[in-house]
Amino acid sequence: MHNNDFETRAINVVRGLAMDAPRKANSGHTGTALALAPLAHVLFTRILRFDAATPTWPNRDRFILSAGHASILLYSYLYLLGYGLELSDIEDFRQLHAKTPGHPEYGHTKGVEVTTGPLGQGFANAVGMAIAEAHLRAQHGASLVEHNTVVIAGDGCLEEGISHEAASLAGHLGLGKLLCIFDNNHISIDGPTDLAVSDDTAKRFESYGWHVEDIGGVANDLDALESAIIRAQGATDRPSLLILRSHIGWPAPHLTDTAAAHGEVFSPEEIAATKELLGLTPEKSFDVPDDVLAFYREAGRRGSAERQRRPGLQVEKIAAIAPSDLPTFEVGQKIATRNAFNVALNQLAPKLPSLVSGSADLTGNTGVLLKGEAPIARDTLGARQLHFGIREHAMGAVMNGMALHGSVLPVGGTFFVFSDYMRPAVRLAALSGAHLFYSFTHDSIGLGEDGPTHQPIEHLASLRAMPGLCVVRPADANETAAAFLGALDHDGPVAFVLSRQNLTVLAQTHNRHEEVCRGGYILAKEDETKGVDLIIVATGSEVSPALGAAESLRSDGVNVRVVSLISWEWFEKQDPNYRETVLPKDAFTLSVEAGATFGWERYADASIGIDSFGQSAPAGQLFKEFGLTSTAIAQRAKDLLRHQSTSSRRRK
Repeated sequence: MHNNDFETRAINVVRGLAMDAPRKANSGHTGTALALAPLAHVLFTRILRFDAATPTWPNRDRFILSAGHASILLYSYLYLLGYGLELSDIEDFRQLHAKTPGHPEYGHTKGVEVTTGPLGQGFANAVGMAIAEAHLRAQHGASLVEHNTVVIAGDGCLEEGISHEAASLAGHLGLGKLLCIFDNNHISIDGPTDLAVSDDTAKRFESYGWHVEDIGGVANDLDALESAIIRAQGATDRPSLLILRSHIGWPAPHLTDTAAAHGEVFSPEEIAATKELLGLTPEKSFDVPDDVLAFYREAGRRGSAERQRRPGLQVEKIAAIAPSDLPTFEVGQKIATRNAFNVALNQLAPKLPSLVSGSADLTGNTGVLLKGEAPIARDTLGARQLHFGIREHAMGAVMNGMALHGSVLPVGGTFFVFSDYMRPAVRLAALSGAHLFYSFTHDSIGLGEDGPTHQPIEHLASLRAMPGLCVVRPADANETAAAFLGALDHDGPVAFVLSRQNLTVLAQTHNRHEEVCRGGYILAKEDETKGVDLIIVATGSEVSPALGAAESLRSDGVNVRVVSLISWEWFEKQDPNYRETVLPKDAFTLSVEAGATFGWERYADASIGIDSFGQSAPAGQLFKEFGLTSTAIAQRAKDLLRHQSTSSRRRK
């Protein structure tokens, strides 16, 4: 039995916090939190299975606030339920180093499942979490894995294109443990949503294969909300969408159903008037009565007994992998690094039971095919090959959800140039520290005739600029295999940037696993009895012509070292003495890479690269055209050495 009068009073306390915190911060979004406080109450006190004392319980239900701007609503409940936030944290809303930042951040605040903010991301993360749950349940049984994923999304989430991609995939897979509640408040920042939208949301989701129910204006009816959620969760053969007509800012007398309620801080006068309507004391801020706090703390312990009875699955994502577990490739063999990645992936897959591999409709092209593995489908959810369809943006966000769910190591592949389509999700993976792998292939002008629309130029520089993302561009098959060791040990996302064209396996990369995982190493030494005249530092497919250029320069009396800088991020983590040993500051250095030269000034005095878009032609012609052959590199090096002066050298 529920005491709806008391619960309404408790909900109104939450509404008070939702006004007070943005007011004190002079920043934040109040209106959605006011309107959805009853929904959040029903979810946290009647529906969701969790134990606030153990936020990482594997078999807990997952709750995602895709409308992350309403973060004060989530923070208020995390405090009240006993996740470790204090009232002082609510008062510190949006302040420096607070546990209550402007939008929810995974790993920063206990109880936050994913980092949300950019609209639509949380929705797609929820699809990923539901895929992980279904996959693990099919593999290990419902006695170990069985829980629901619930996401609250607003009009912004559903307008963003990522929601179309992710909803289509969810419907295709029949994710019956996924529930989305659409906060249909008819308001966006610019004004009424009908300024720009006239979609029939119900028909749209029905066409994706979702169970859909428009539950109307029951935003304040606790029992109606509970009943609707229970009905939706009964549709176990498909995901569910509940369309809830709420009134943003309710019951603020002057701001309800206005665009101002979305992002403007309520005035003291409006807060006082709203508190009067809610039966709160206008003169009190951050007022939480003892009986309300006790009620919510009891709700936070509600799942403790079930957690102890059904602790859930604990799967180590990463097994112990040794160099001897990796494939080796014969010197002189010609193999694209995308294909070497696939060989390593398949050889390691038996030791990585949590691995799920897939692609945005480019499975064979991107080296992510698991041989002999069935596709993940409605009746084979325990398989390990996931076809994301032509949905790069959703793939990135779904992978984030899978990784942050736990017990899953996602691998996703697409052409490197299409990383642009998934960049927002990649950024959130980096911000969240989500452990997953990208196979970004067709990494340069080496893909040839497809031309500048498909030839990545600025992408390496762009992704290297992203904090928390490790970018790995191996020189050949052996470096590719060795990089798996570093990637498995890395805490966050790793982007493998791989060639379409065959690359010769180099004698110098054999058995260099430790050095590869340090991000950079001396591939070919200079004559150590003499001072080094030049260091050529290169990555990927340009390492081989760099070695050829070095050989030519040596025949002309130039003392040359060649460095393979497979990963800037790994290299920067090394001891400064090691970095100085590999790339000494006082040695004239030339970088060679088939991409934008932007950023190479960190390591090089001069750069050979491509600072324009590519062209459509066979790969060999393009490398000659852009000066990336051994002959061209050697000639450029001679010219630079002829004209170099002390003033041209790097200063760090």
